[in-house]
Amino acid sequence: MSAREAIDWPADIHAALQAATVRQIAYVPDAGHARLIKLCAADPAMRMVPLTTEEEGIGLAAGAWLGGERAVLLMQSSGVGNCINTLGMVEACRFPLLMLVTMRGEFGEFNPWQVPMGRAAPAVLEAAQVAVHRASEASAVGAIVAGAARLAFSGYQAVAVLLSQQLIGAKSFAK
Repeated sequence: MSAREAIDWPADIHAALQAATVRQIAYVPDAGHARLIKLCAADPAMRMVPLTTEEEGIGLAAGAWLGGERAVLLMQSSGVGNCINTLGMVEACRFPLLMLVTMRGEFGEFNPWQVPMGRAAPAVLEAAQVAVHRASEASAVGAIVAGAARLAFSGYQAVAVLLSQQLIGAKSFAK
């Protein structure tokens, strides 16, 4: 059994979101977030909001905050590019945004279309004034997400946790 299998890091993320009183989960369906999505969907204190595109989640997070709730945006690194213009709203309006980003285009990637945005995502987020943290070790994921949530919700800023492809596992469509 690998360390990735031995530590239930999606459950650690769910616990960190519970502790941060996150109530709304905005997401574009993603296999890397599948277990976390199931855990959040089973939690009666959390409301799941499927999105058609990632930038919708930034508006949802703003509305949640204005309504007195906390939200998180789950997406894949390929969705980071869809959010560039909308990320400017976070700094201008000073509301918190917590993003959990499953990385593609890294370790063991089979799809060459995923490589450019996977490679660019950290720098693109930083250029948009997003604090970026990387989680590569299953044992540290819960603490990293908890710290990112504190930073986002206490500092009224955008924070992204990049969940490395080595952590989530490389996708394969071979049977």
